Amino acid sequence: MLVFLLVFVVVLAVLGGVHWYVWRRLVRDVTARGSVTRRLGTAAAVVLPLLSIAALVSARAGAPFWLEQTVAWPGYLWLALLLYMTLALLVGEAVRPLLRRWLESRAAGRTAGDAPAEEPADSVRTASPVGGAPRAAAAGGPGPAAPGRLAPAGIDDDPSGTTTAVADAAVGDAAVGDAAVGDAAGAGRPDAGPSRDARAHDAPASGPEGRAAGATPVSRRLFVSRVVGGAAAAAAVGTVGYGTYGVMRGPRVKRVTVPLAKVPRAAHGYRIAVVSDIHLGPVLGRAHSRRIVDAINATQPDLIAVVGDLVDGTVENLGPAAEPLAQLRARHGSFFVTGNHEYFSGADAWVDHVRELGLRPLRNERVEIAAGFDLAGVDDIAGESEGQGPDFAAALGDRDRAKAAVLLAHQPVVVHDAVRHGVDLQLSGHTHGGQLWPGNFLADLANPTVAGLERYGDTQLYVSRGAGAWGPPVRVGAPSDITVVQLASKQA
Repeated sequence: MLVFLLVFVVVLAVLGGVHWYVWRRLVRDVTARGSVTRRLGTAAAVVLPLLSIAALVSARAGAPFWLEQTVAWPGYLWLALLLYMTLALLVGEAVRPLLRRWLESRAAGRTAGDAPAEEPADSVRTASPVGGAPRAAAAGGPGPAAPGRLAPAGIDDDPSGTTTAVADAAVGDAAVGDAAVGDAAGAGRPDAGPSRDARAHDAPASGPEGRAAGATPVSRRLFVSRVVGGAAAAAAVGTVGYGTYGVMRGPRVKRVTVPLAKVPRAAHGYRIAVVSDIHLGPVLGRAHSRRIVDAINATQPDLIAVVGDLVDGTVENLGPAAEPLAQLRARHGSFFVTGNHEYFSGADAWVDHVRELGLRPLRNERVEIAAGFDLAGVDDIAGESEGQGPDFAAALGDRDRAKAAVLLAHQPVVVHDAVRHGVDLQLSGHTHGGQLWPGNFLADLANPTVAGLERYGDTQLYVSRGAGAWGPPVRVGAPSDITVVQLASKQA
């Protein structure tokens, strides 16, 4: 219990730090103090993580299903947006000094080009209060003795004796970059007050407010913060939007040929449609299961294998969403094994329900397929907490090892047990292929295979990326799939 509390505190601290960092870069650094925009951004930075927590705990807390559905979309999507905003902002930290340096060099070059030939290049000019000729003063030095005031770099005298801001081509209405020089230029005035950078950050600097106040230039720091923050937000929204579209569109069909030495000639070309991790829940419902059923049936498989994590919820809430599974069609039937999420949702109830829908559960048992091989299935290892779990001896003991054996097991990690029991091919899911990059690197640490086909001794393991998504309905770098595994006989 103490370890759990320690982990919880660490995770909470990390999430708090990440949210503070994102708020700082996307709200505080780019808005005026006290503005409506800053208030709204701060409110969002508080409400969105609360919705994410509600989405994660509502099902476990027994909340009404309508409430789960209400908080799921914004809560889960915010988690995905937070991930990619953070990654993009971290990349922006490297870009930020480069952009500021470019703006400074550009402003310095323009100032030097505008200065009279007899004046030093690093000087700024003062404007005569009566329209007289400007006098030179070293930047950062004391102001001139004669009446008048320093003009920031980029502010030129006009014939009438007034000053106007020179628009920077990079930012349109707001003069960007030159304003920072105003700090140095104003240092000689007793009433200089706060630096121009500080004033530009906490007061409207562009747009109607800025123009009404005399077209105050935007500081370099504020401009760079807005450019980097805006680019990071756009990249995150685009990434999450495309990843959401991929999930809601439905999985694509993959085809993989697996040669098996023990498969008879009669089973050459035998097609097994493998689908895992459908994750019906408060986000993915009946329409999602209908898309999956239509995609599977279109492949005209000989056998269908549903290898766990069908649902994230109870039969009471999600029974109607699973009903399209009754329309699955295959010559030798449809089979089901439990995944870890079934044990969060009432595994026994779901096993009974999928049996009613026409799927045959394989709970540590096997059947002989007419094509000439054994099909076995084991419960997920999460069932061990309920006294169930995988029993390889029950599923694979006392069988004829001269025949090929295909095993359905939700988690790839049990492949070593499959090797010991002479399994020829194991079909699994669970990993989602990482689902959200760079999650694939974490998934690789916990699983022997994250996605695809690999060999372990005499056993081949195929891992599907899954047909749905857990948590955020988003996939990045790990598109959802249904795989048609075609057995190839070496005797053919």
